[in-house]
This record gives sequence, structure tokens and C-alpha cells, in this order.
Amino acid sequence: MAAIVDFLVQFGGFGMFLSALLAGSIVPFSSEMVLAGLQLAGVSNISLLLWGTAGNVCGGMINYGLGRLGKIEWLEKHAHIQPEKLDKAEVFVRKYGPIVAILAWIPILGSAITVALGLLRANIPSTVLFMAVGKAARYAVMLFVLTGIE
Repeated sequence: MAAIVDFLVQFGGFGMFLSALLAGSIVPFSSEMVLAGLQLAGVSNISLLLWGTAGNVCGGMINYGLGRLGKIEWLEKHAHIQPEKLDKAEVFVRKYGPIVAILAWIPILGSAITVALGLLRANIPSTVLFMAVGKAARYAVMLFVLTGIE
């Protein structure tokens, strides 16, 4: 994992985008170490916030697309999305609609939410908007914590 993080840090903002894309999709990856490494390397917080949010939203929309395909057996087998998590996410999406995309940043559950949004064919512009708000807020909090309270 350290070698992958070092590799991504070498690409600056694009490395942040790639790590966030992986983390936002069904691929088990954490973009926090890349974020911290790039911040230590001097990449601006605004750049990290924008690249991270864009990549993470793209990763979430990959999940949306997989959900839209509707191959639940494949998602359970290859994407390791637990059926009970997907069932809970579907109930949540049916009840509240695309606004639940704001919670797509939550580890493990976020993937189930984004897949469920695709399965239920939630409105794409609303999904992207709410997902971006939630993921940007998460990166902003992480950057604030990494910067420290001054």
C-alpha cells in the first residue's frame, strides 16, 4: 500500500484524483494517506479539495453505473457488497431519494448507497450534486484536521 501511495503522490493533484476515484468506487482503497502526503509535499488545500472531490464523485458514479446494470449477484460476488447492506441502502434511497447521496462518503455503506441509487435509477444530476456536497465536506474536514487548529 505504501508503494502505491508514494506512486500516486508523485502525480500531485492527478494522483489525488486517482486515489479518490479508487476510494469512491467499490475498490478497497483509502485516499487519506495520499491526501496527507500531498499536503505535506505542499499541494494547496484547494487543489486537494477539488481533485479529491472530483475523483471521489467519479468513483461513486462508477458504483451508480454498476447498480444501474442491475446485476445484483455480480455485485455481491465480485464487488463484495453485502446483501443486507444493499437492502438497507435500497430502503433508505426509496424513502429519501437522491439526497442520501450526501452520505456516500461513509466507508462501506457509501458503496451500497451509490449502487442502490443506480439500481433505483435515481435522478443523475441530483445524485451528483448531493454526492459532491457530502464528499467535499468530508475532504474539507480532513484537510482542516491535517492542517491543525491555529
